[in-house]
Amino acid sequence: MGSLGDLIPISLALGAIGLAAFLWSLKSGQYEDLDGAAERILLDEKDRPLD
Repeated sequence: MGSLGDLIPISLALGAIGLAAFLWSLKSGQYEDLDGAAERILLDEKDRPLD
């Protein structure tokens, strides 16, 4: 029963770290252009439009 008292705070801390990482990725714009990366892999270097 003593190990359960250790595992609960550890699991809560890991959950908080995961939530913080997810919120940080939202704030930094990681999910802004989901279609661009999917289409970019299909294009060759010579197929890219000139800027």
